Amino acid sequence: MAPKAWQEISPETLALSSYMADAPYRPLPDDVVEIAKHHFLDTIAAIVSGSRLPPGVLALRHASVSLGRAEAFIIGSDIITGAAAAAMANGMCAHSDETDDSHYTSRTHPGAAIVPAVLATAQKLGCDGTSVIRALVLGYDVCTRVVHALDMRGFARLNRSCHGFGGTFGAGAAAGALHCFDAERSRFLLSYCAQMASGCGAYMHDSQHVEKAYVYAGKSAECGVSAALMVASGFTGAPDVFSGDRNFLDAYAAHPDRTALVADLGAVFEIMRTNLKKWCVGSPIQAPLDGLEAIVKEQGISISQIESIDVQLAPANAATVDGRPMSNVNLQHLFGVMLADGGLTFDSSHDQARMGDPSVLALSRRVRIIKTAELETARPPRQSIVSLRLTDGREFSRRIVAVRGSADNRMSREEVEAKALDLMAPILGVARAANVARLALAIERPDSLVDLFANLRACGPLDAAT
Repeated sequence: MAPKAWQEISPETLALSSYMADAPYRPLPDDVVEIAKHHFLDTIAAIVSGSRLPPGVLALRHASVSLGRAEAFIIGSDIITGAAAAAMANGMCAHSDETDDSHYTSRTHPGAAIVPAVLATAQKLGCDGTSVIRALVLGYDVCTRVVHALDMRGFARLNRSCHGFGGTFGAGAAAGALHCFDAERSRFLLSYCAQMASGCGAYMHDSQHVEKAYVYAGKSAECGVSAALMVASGFTGAPDVFSGDRNFLDAYAAHPDRTALVADLGAVFEIMRTNLKKWCVGSPIQAPLDGLEAIVKEQGISISQIESIDVQLAPANAATVDGRPMSNVNLQHLFGVMLADGGLTFDSSHDQARMGDPSVLALSRRVRIIKTAELETARPPRQSIVSLRLTDGREFSRRIVAVRGSADNRMSREEVEAKALDLMAPILGVARAANVARLALAIERPDSLVDLFANLRACGPLDAAT
């Protein structure tokens, strides 16, 4: 029996593919451009710092023995390889740690997949900075909307990972925009992204964060770039992968919502709903650190005055960060480090040896985590209440509703730059890191992208990362 003929292309797919085709030529609002630059710089900084962490080191090693055509470089090394391979390695570096951005309602980490895809494709094609920003913003829109169109609860029940699905579509859409695909080729691109999209929750059993970095970012970036290269080479595909016989959404979702593919498209930019991390630690610890910092600074409290600290968290979040063996996801330890040092940096939060430091232990033992059911349903999510009791009997409490860096409480340009410098300076040096930050935040200017690539190139031979 001949296969069933396809129906006409759905209105949603027509609208989405037309939007994708117009993206390279459509000016963006000034505030969207500014926030896009923040996410661009933040992800580059995550790539740089991640190149020296285990997942990034392994990605660089893999790339060094799998060299392809000289199309794009891998940040943190002297490796130049094919665009797809470079995107994969840079993607794994971007999510080597919990420093990259995240989008709450789609359960994705868009930047870690999309920015590496954009960097690799822009190098291969010689694109300018304005094109990069427009492609980046489109990637966030497509990444998140595809996940919204899927049945999220059904995904969770089947142990599928939204990150590997959304990231692939987002990276592909961004790469396609840099190729300037028309609407038809954009639809072919979406079809190949659908064939490549995958993600199984088994990565959670890898305690070294390696498979997680691959699923969240490396695979997605590589697949998105590859899909765009295939279509650019003349590959044709299904004209509408989201509707009709044997379509993607029905294959993966019990109750898909096709309207989510185009809901508020062009009016609401999902990059504006994406969260940055002020602190390079596990997400549930962001609000508690905000609360502790605020109380200590406002009241001028010294560590000798602190008798005890209570931290209220939603039960699920409390279980994630209570007494964990890894330094950057152990709330009590991070409180001890912040109090002992008068602040928290990437290096201090990742210094595993300090978990045995007597001075830090003495402070962390004063911290108690309290599971509070009311916080489980509080919105915005991941709220926390921090309460300090002093030796003289005084008590101070602070509830953090909107975490600093989230879309509800944005970090300033200066804060984003300061975080990026903290991540990059130990590897690039202070001067080069400052140049990278300056150029990333001025990417639309002539030659900024070329100069940015020059400052990110050849951070050192591969041996320096191992």
